[in-house]
Amino acid sequence: MSKGATVPVIEFCNVSKNYGAIEALKDASFEINKGEIFGYIGPNGAGKTTSLKILVGLISNHRGEIRINGLLPSENPNINRIIGYLPQDVGFQEWRTVTHALSTFGRLSGMTKADLSERIPEVLANVGLVDAEKRKIKHLSGGMKQKLKLAQALLHNPPILILDEPLSGLDPTSRWQLKKTIKALSTSTNVTILFSSHILDDVEDIATSIGIINQGKLAKVGKPHDLQKELMGGDGVEVTSPNISKKLKLIENLPLVDTVELDKENDTKVTIMFVSSVNLDKGLIQLMNLLVTEQIIIHNFNYLKPSLETVYLKYVMGDVSE
Repeated sequence: MSKGATVPVIEFCNVSKNYGAIEALKDASFEINKGEIFGYIGPNGAGKTTSLKILVGLISNHRGEIRINGLLPSENPNINRIIGYLPQDVGFQEWRTVTHALSTFGRLSGMTKADLSERIPEVLANVGLVDAEKRKIKHLSGGMKQKLKLAQALLHNPPILILDEPLSGLDPTSRWQLKKTIKALSTSTNVTILFSSHILDDVEDIATSIGIINQGKLAKVGKPHDLQKELMGGDGVEVTSPNISKKLKLIENLPLVDTVELDKENDTKVTIMFVSSVNLDKGLIQLMNLLVTEQIIIHNFNYLKPSLETVYLKYVMGDVSE
């Protein structure tokens, strides 16, 4: 790392883990920078939960190295205090109330009664459980229990959050609320978040970086837009116009345009791809100037990008078909 470079908050360096003859992780490597929301996606059994358990110290007998803020957890046992962890299964005692459960978790993590009396109402408001503070856990719905899991992860106000399927079992309203909460934690307080999910829409909605894992191997890591752009080979637009078909040669001759393709079934629709190295704004300005100069009537103008589902299928299944 060069002098003055920012140290990643989380580093996985060639991490491997075997369960007997089964390789759960195979030389997994990725970095997460401060304030990022890293979406970790892959099929069930791909290695997501194993990765998260290694990161929070629940699995120690692995190969490779992890660092948190540049430090080795094995040499800095207190480093886990700056992490909030939401596992898939939290051992809540069903007879406790919501507030009682959070108070117990808080005291176990070293928080004082004064801190808890101030912090518990804040986290309940964040996750939408204010009205349930006195209810026993056994009377909570599955979605409410999921919110309580997130509340306990947030309780000690950690700068790093590790969330294993945080949106599982939530109704659409609760799902929207928690996604909003997760995004706010990143943007307003610069919390670094790693969350696993098998729900592509959730990852696409909130992740600023994505890691695609399959059969224990990191198939691809990158920013959502970069992954989508790479799959296409560049940025592109779809233009619908009644008089554009006569101007295709002029569009093709633009320096920043790579390909121009007229729809075989609709001669008013054209797909225009820019060269992969070009800045999209520059390409669009060049194209729009030509469209105005040539008085090309525009009925529809869409920016093209593959869905995250297409990217996912490409790297997990090797399938890029529609």
